[in-house]
Amino acid sequence: MIPPNPLLGTAFHAVGAFSAAICYTPQKRVHGWSWQSYWLVQAAFCWFILPILGAWLTIPDLAAVLREAPQGAMFAAFALGTAYGIGGTAFGMAIRHIGFSLTYAIAIGLSTVLGTLLPPLVAGTLGATLSKPGAGWVMGGIAIGLLGIAFTGAAGRMKERDLSATASLAGFSLTRGLLLSLLAGVLSAVYGFALAAGEPIADVATAHGAGVFRGNVVYIFANTGAFLSTAVYCLWLHWRHRTLAEVVELPAGSVKASLPVNWAMAILTGCLWYSQFFFYNLGHVRMGAYQFTSWAIHMIMLILFSIIVGVALREWRGARPRTQAAVSLAFVVLVGAVLSLTYGNHLAELAATPRP
Repeated sequence: MIPPNPLLGTAFHAVGAFSAAICYTPQKRVHGWSWQSYWLVQAAFCWFILPILGAWLTIPDLAAVLREAPQGAMFAAFALGTAYGIGGTAFGMAIRHIGFSLTYAIAIGLSTVLGTLLPPLVAGTLGATLSKPGAGWVMGGIAIGLLGIAFTGAAGRMKERDLSATASLAGFSLTRGLLLSLLAGVLSAVYGFALAAGEPIADVATAHGAGVFRGNVVYIFANTGAFLSTAVYCLWLHWRHRTLAEVVELPAGSVKASLPVNWAMAILTGCLWYSQFFFYNLGHVRMGAYQFTSWAIHMIMLILFSIIVGVALREWRGARPRTQAAVSLAFVVLVGAVLSLTYGNHLAELAATPRP
């Protein structure tokens, strides 16, 4: 039994969210590759190689765990992970139609609500869980987090208008963008179901002494499912545009391009993206009575750190004072959401701790 420690759990969630917030910054140094080349290489490491390697390094007697784990749980985690991969692809496509800020606000906001509340609701445990001490702080934290995400999206849209000669994107399509964002939000939330479906596998890992690393074995199935759907889409793009060869040989005349640098940046992206799941598990197993809030904490902190990274990279430089005030307000609201969620978890832990 892993003792609850919401404060430490939130700290691990912070590490994972920070890794997710910075994982795409290496893409700026990739030259001479199409999007599908970069995405396929980073996905191969994030969704396929590292989950297997991480489980092999942290799960004792992994072969025995995989033999004993229920096949139904393996299949369910894999299938739900495949849907999650489709959501990630829809997210990338939505950005092209309505921009990064609106896509993040809609997709991440929807994923936060659905990915947090639906798993315990479907399992029939939400009502009993919310009857425990601290429930008001937990639900308040989710609501405040959604408000902060909405503020972040509004501030981002204001920044895009401030820093662009035109108020709209090339290829802007509100209808397509909204539909893709909704699809991304719903299917991204499915990842929580993939992890829940894999719990019987994690239980077998616990029986073999996996301890706090028990969740790493589930990633073998949930993440490889996501890799399957992602790889199919990337390979289709390669076939359509005849670009697969650039993975091993850059096109002639590529400016500032270096094949080793491209590979290194794509692998770094994959490592950072996988790190969020590694630390998510370490935080999740410590959240105690309100363990289901892990997804909300992770998503809210991802947006929070994205703001910090954007400021550090001077992405808000040149924006109007009104826009900078808006993103500052969003930052404060998101911090309040994390504090509210953490405090609610802490109250539940105190109530469950036997008194001398």
